Amino acid sequence: MTTTRQFSLTLAALSELKLEQTPARFPQPTPVAPNLGGVLAEIGPLPRGALFLGIASDGLPVLLNLHDPLPGPMLVVGDAGAGKTAFLQFLARSISQTHTEQDIQYGVITDRPEDWDAMEKTPHRVGVFPTNHATTHDFIKSLVSWAHANKSAQQSVVVLIDNLESIAKLDMETLQNLRWLLLRGPSRRVWPIIAMNAERYGQVISWIEIFRTRVFAHMANQQIAESLGGDKTSALDQLEAGVQFSLREAGSWLRFWLPSF
Repeated sequence: MTTTRQFSLTLAALSELKLEQTPARFPQPTPVAPNLGGVLAEIGPLPRGALFLGIASDGLPVLLNLHDPLPGPMLVVGDAGAGKTAFLQFLARSISQTHTEQDIQYGVITDRPEDWDAMEKTPHRVGVFPTNHATTHDFIKSLVSWAHANKSAQQSVVVLIDNLESIAKLDMETLQNLRWLLLRGPSRRVWPIIAMNAERYGQVISWIEIFRTRVFAHMANQQIAESLGGDKTSALDQLEAGVQFSLREAGSWLRFWLPSF
């Protein structure tokens, strides 16, 4: 098995990537995203609690340790069309290809259930729930109940929510349950991963501070990027929309790519 990059606040990065303070004089060629099947064949079976996020620029896989609650829930933020939904769908596909349903399952809450119609329905998928629908309220409530009872089980549930602005408008009971999941879920193996349109961050600003872990897609507006946790060295406007993302790890910016299918 090749070396893997464990993304966790308790694990050191294997080879931290730092962006240069000044831009390159000439644009760098866009790397070709490797095929997921080839990547998985090269690295071999993943650890039981490892969620595969993508491939870093140094060729190492980026993993989120679902058995370590310290990173907390994940916010995926970027411009419209920057690939936030694609990132959530990639996570769903990678779960299905790298783990059994006894290890990891996932559910989806979205304004656009039709975006998920083409996704393979595997036993890993609990369901795709329209945001403002009774089934979504019931799903979130059931996750809280499951999390309360899940004190030692090894199974994890990943909750993919697209988008934060819509779900923040739900009824008070559902929002209280969601907030509990954001604050306590990862310690009970329930992992909310929520996408948000960067330009609308003002609508949900009270929620943003909950997210210690943020994955950034392409963002053209530097001021908005910095308001959400970016800085001048993050160069989020240079990310390849739809396939390239960045996160802060141990004080440095780690860029990574989504393998193709």
